[in-house]
Amino acid sequence: MSAPPALASLHPFDPGVLADPWDYYRRVREHAPAWREPNTGIFLISSHAAVSAVLRDWERFSNRFGRALGGLGEPPPEVLAVAEQGYPPVDTMLTADPPEQRRFRKLVNRAFSAKRVETLEGRIEEIANELVDRCEGRRRAELLAEFAQPLPLTVIAEQLGAPREDLARFRKWTDGFVAQLSGVADLAGQVAAARLIVEFQHYFAARLEERRKEPHDDIISDIVHAEVEGERPLDLTEMLSILQQLLVAGNETTASAIVEGMWLLIQHPEELARVQRDATLVPGLVEEVLRLATPTANMWRICKEDAEVEGTAIPAGSLCMLRFAAANRDPDQFSDPDRFDVSRANAAEHLAFGMGIHHCLGAALARKEMQVAFRTLLARLDGFALDASAPAPRHRPSVLLWGFDSLPITYQRRLT
Repeated sequence: MSAPPALASLHPFDPGVLADPWDYYRRVREHAPAWREPNTGIFLISSHAAVSAVLRDWERFSNRFGRALGGLGEPPPEVLAVAEQGYPPVDTMLTADPPEQRRFRKLVNRAFSAKRVETLEGRIEEIANELVDRCEGRRRAELLAEFAQPLPLTVIAEQLGAPREDLARFRKWTDGFVAQLSGVADLAGQVAAARLIVEFQHYFAARLEERRKEPHDDIISDIVHAEVEGERPLDLTEMLSILQQLLVAGNETTASAIVEGMWLLIQHPEELARVQRDATLVPGLVEEVLRLATPTANMWRICKEDAEVEGTAIPAGSLCMLRFAAANRDPDQFSDPDRFDVSRANAAEHLAFGMGIHHCLGAALARKEMQVAFRTLLARLDGFALDASAPAPRHRPSVLLWGFDSLPITYQRRLT
């Protein structure tokens, strides 16, 4: 299927398009829900039905797309030189196919079981209240840095068994991985990101060895000592790859969704008032935020054999981009899809966590953190508004991820 010339003239990874992609998503979805984009040769899959079909068809659409994660070209020599000081990348959960992918999931499932997540709720509430305590009296805060990032970051760091004093390191490493995934970093940014990733690898290689000798009740120990009948244990490079994915997925995307959710509530005061009156709407709020925010906006697949999607022929070997954010605003799936409705009946049909065998391992934890975050903020604070004295928040341009660079807000204590 072809698209209008005006659409074909736009580059999908232009920073301006990445920072404000909604009109582009809409036009691609309407005119070419499965389309070979002429500037890149990548097939863009944009409708809810088409993205869902590809996600279910893992036998023809492979997750072995590791080469595309840091950008579409070969990394510059300066970046490769830094990377050689660390450990080589390997395909694990995100970039593996069955049967290997099932092995990795089975070996780490215990760390993110529903039972374990439920036991964390009390601790998540403690952290959320501690963070509000620090800024409640000031009546203004930068929500991303002061609440949305430290909440999931502290949770995942504690679950990994890292001391509180290492949180700043975790934040730097996350920034490095995010810069790598953005696909738009300049050479200096790519080199800096590579250095941070190597630093992360050496830190956790040491922690893994410590837990091998002396296990604790944490995810690192679970991964080191994971045993499933008939499966070989994970090796060091596989463990580091899994920890890298857990670090980014375990805090960056959740932080982005919390910030986007608060921004949406501020933009829609009637919906904010509804949730404040009735806390039972918080789970629905979370699903609607995930649908509209979609912090993992896009993801890759590689077509293994000739296929057809939405009437478009996709040759074997083609690189495909699944546009989760576009699919989550598909009017064929969600009525009035750009409207923010905390009681939307089918909001949970969103694809923010993917679908099928690669459905996000940490989805239950992310939902729990978001629910606690909104319950705590809305119970303790009121009068939310954007901070007029601060620069307007902007979305960071990224090929895969979607999130604000900051969210300065004002508020007051809520009277009970």
